[in-house]
Amino acid sequence: MTQEKDLEGLGGWLILVGIGIILCPLRGIAFILPTYVKLFTNGSWEMLTTPGTEAYNSLWAPILIGEISINVAMILVWGFIAFLFFSKKENFPKWYIGIILFTTAFILADAFSIKLVMPDEPIFDPDTVKEFSRSLIVTFIWVPYMLTSKRVKATFIK
Repeated sequence: MTQEKDLEGLGGWLILVGIGIILCPLRGIAFILPTYVKLFTNGSWEMLTTPGTEAYNSLWAPILIGEISINVAMILVWGFIAFLFFSKKENFPKWYIGIILFTTAFILADAFSIKLVMPDEPIFDPDTVKEFSRSLIVTFIWVPYMLTSKRVKATFIK
């Protein structure tokens, strides 16, 4: 019982999890703002979504709107996950694992959806490879940790 009590709290490897939880939404905002603001201010949106233009494809608008919506939702979910983490709520590990797995799946789905409108481009450009690799590393490290860590169990699972 005292060993479990010693493990309870946001210490050990959970400090790295906490840093990641804080950085993920900030990183998302840093990506979304310049990318999507530029999309709507430099004429790209009109070029991609207006019938008759050279780059038009009827799938661009739903793909881009879906991508923006999911990225904004993920930032909000990361905020909720931060609340669960710092409040030491019991369902934190499930939400954390869920967002990590969703992020990995979303990167793949997004790459394949872009391939639909740009069939001559590779599915995995360097940025996609980088993001997918990062996501896989996070998945392979933190999902097993959340499932097997004594500290996670002592802190969140009551």
